[in-house]
Amino acid sequence: MAHPAQSILDIPITGMTCAGCAGRVERALKAVPGVTTANVNLATERAHVEGGEPAAVAAAIRQAGYAPAIRKLTLEVTGMTCAGCVGRVERALQAVPGVTSASVNLATGRAEVEIVAGAVDAAALAAAVAAAGYKAAPVTASDTTRPDREQAAREAETAALGRSVLLAAVATAPLFLLEMGGHIFPGLHHWVGTTIGDRAWRMVSLVLATFVLFGPGLRFYRIGVPNLLRLAPDMNSLVVLGASAAWAYSGVATLAPGLMPAGADEVYFEAAAVIVTLILLGRWFEARARGRTSQAIRRLVKLQAKTARVVRDGSEVETPIEAVQSGDMIAMRPGERLPTDGEVVSGSSFVDESMITGEPAPVEKAAGARLVGGTLNTTGAFTYRATSVGADSVLARIVRMVEEAQGSKLPIQALVDRVTMWFVPAVMAVAAATFVGWLAFGPAPAIGPALVHAVAVLIIACPCAMGLATPTSIMVATGRAAELGILFRQGDALHALRDVKLVALDKTGTLTLGHPALTDIEVAPGFDEAEVLSLVASVERSSEHPIARALVGAAEARGLAIPQAERFEAVAGFGASAEVKGRRVAVGADRFMAKLGIDVSALDAARTRLAEAARTPLYAAIDGRPAAILAVADPLRPTTAEAIRSLRGLGLKVAMITGDNRRTGEAIAAELGIDEVVAEVLPEGKVAALKELAARHGRVAFVGDGINDAPALAAADVGIAIGTGTDVAIESAEVVLMSSDLRAVADAVRLSRATLRNIGENLGWAFGYNVLLIPPAAGVLTPVLGWTLSPMLAAAAMALSSVSVVANALRLRRFQPQRSPA
Repeated sequence: MAHPAQSILDIPITGMTCAGCAGRVERALKAVPGVTTANVNLATERAHVEGGEPAAVAAAIRQAGYAPAIRKLTLEVTGMTCAGCVGRVERALQAVPGVTSASVNLATGRAEVEIVAGAVDAAALAAAVAAAGYKAAPVTASDTTRPDREQAAREAETAALGRSVLLAAVATAPLFLLEMGGHIFPGLHHWVGTTIGDRAWRMVSLVLATFVLFGPGLRFYRIGVPNLLRLAPDMNSLVVLGASAAWAYSGVATLAPGLMPAGADEVYFEAAAVIVTLILLGRWFEARARGRTSQAIRRLVKLQAKTARVVRDGSEVETPIEAVQSGDMIAMRPGERLPTDGEVVSGSSFVDESMITGEPAPVEKAAGARLVGGTLNTTGAFTYRATSVGADSVLARIVRMVEEAQGSKLPIQALVDRVTMWFVPAVMAVAAATFVGWLAFGPAPAIGPALVHAVAVLIIACPCAMGLATPTSIMVATGRAAELGILFRQGDALHALRDVKLVALDKTGTLTLGHPALTDIEVAPGFDEAEVLSLVASVERSSEHPIARALVGAAEARGLAIPQAERFEAVAGFGASAEVKGRRVAVGADRFMAKLGIDVSALDAARTRLAEAARTPLYAAIDGRPAAILAVADPLRPTTAEAIRSLRGLGLKVAMITGDNRRTGEAIAAELGIDEVVAEVLPEGKVAALKELAARHGRVAFVGDGINDAPALAAADVGIAIGTGTDVAIESAEVVLMSSDLRAVADAVRLSRATLRNIGENLGWAFGYNVLLIPPAAGVLTPVLGWTLSPMLAAAAMALSSVSVVANALRLRRFQPQRSPA
């Protein structure tokens, strides 16, 4: 029942330019299973679709090469207590016309909804959630006070649960102590009967149990009873049924004992009260533990300064952060946090960016340097211009990215959701069968044992543990990763990274610093070294390539004149040429010389020598003659060797993809211990190289700089953008590493493995708990061993179940990167 049988969508589509486009989209839509009508109008740029799954309809448009106008909305949903609630909210949202997909997360209390633009608004979605018995409100990225409100609401809920636990415990204690004390001191029941009187004590017990159920325990009835009436029972409904059954039976036995069968007037007031008290206690522990799962987000949010010292008319004005605008000039003093992103205008300082990038050393900032809001000014005073504020800032985007990852679902969650959708009705059926079975075949008077076992079944079942098993682990892991400067754009990247067999790394800017320098220049007979370098620099001055900058820098360092070049031509992956002072100058790799028909074989010996020294050789030709061979070297990052060792220590193969010649690549690989080299790869050839590596090794992760490597990042099973610093908006990467430290790649792999292992433990516990304990609760062991699981023990086990899952997930907060001793 994911959607109405015949959904109707009117979807705006962008990218169509002709009748052929409209026809292509229409054919794609008609091929979607369940679609009965599909009409595409080029003039209005809309598609009218009847039938089919909305998500499949949107996917078909994308696969045809066009963009459906789909918006994403985030709702904060309150009132959910178990996995059954998640399924109900998802189905309610998916049933709203215009919704293409809805994903609800129990751990975060969020719903991520994709809608056809203009077809539905947040109010309609909130109304659908309300009709399902819950509350929803839209979450806006620009609301800077939202994290504080959410934290305050969590703390208030935890405090309210604490008060409820205290009240329930005080009222339950006399009932529990007398019941348990009677087993330890057999004379205690007799003493109560002779001093207070059995009937009087039963009346006191009725009053105390009634207070517990309908005072502190009223929260279960407020949610559980309406859900029962909607024929959509949840965990609260199970508690209501179990506790109410014990309380009602005992009430009849106390107030109208004549209605009970002979010998069947036992009372279970203590069971009803203890059930509610223990489950409230479990909820309180769970709320406290779940509050700690979101600490990483709160730490990030706390980095945001509340005010800024804005310079206006020559004076510094303390201004609320909400009022700061892009372009404002902001004055900074030592020890203050930067309130916004920006660019230094005057002054200089060292800024601690460790909380954002993970880089431990403060970074020097002078005029023109980029700044990130939330980082800490350490020593100097300076003035900077605000560039990105509010929801557009780096810090806000990081928080948003982590929240999106925490709200995503792994593939295993779909199976859990399907199971939990039927779990509560199945438990109620088992409880009913237990009651009937004991009533029919149990020892007389059978109604007492039948009630005890049926109540135990209702109480011990725990769908919330199953619902929390996966999202809680993802929430903690992605939060811990963010603290380490590792941003998972989606939770399922954790799953994909766990299964990677080979890590392919781009060389320039990833393994190396990305700042090559000229190391050698050997000129052919008849050419002057200074003149050749001057001409080469003239050609390369028009290029932004790192090697080009190295050659220009070398010429400038020698004080050489760099004439103006004309008719400049660049061939990506080969080289560049231009006319300088009437001479045709070409600079590039040996393949570029071959392309130009220039024979450079006379320089082969020098090329081999330089390549084996891990330097990158390139040639210069003037007027069609080989003039010189030059070599540049890009220093390896200080942590590269340790990072490669760490990856291999995890059992991963490591490959390097480079545009260098094979000898240079193999020399670097031998130095670092890299397993495989894919050399002489043009920029557009990286995707093909990755496919070839995947065909031989299995799932491949690619690590690149996130700017020049976008196609390769998108083509890999897992794309990892490294060293992005302040640029976190890398759409083509599943994982973004804020620092340039390659060791973070191994950290991400280790964390992904630890997270999936933790999820496996949680699911094993959650499912195993229910499978193993429901049969004893139903009394299957009683005829054999004479052992009965009382409702009170069932309540204790149920309370422990959810707390154990959350506590186990919290162990991921202790994850630490592994580093070799200095």
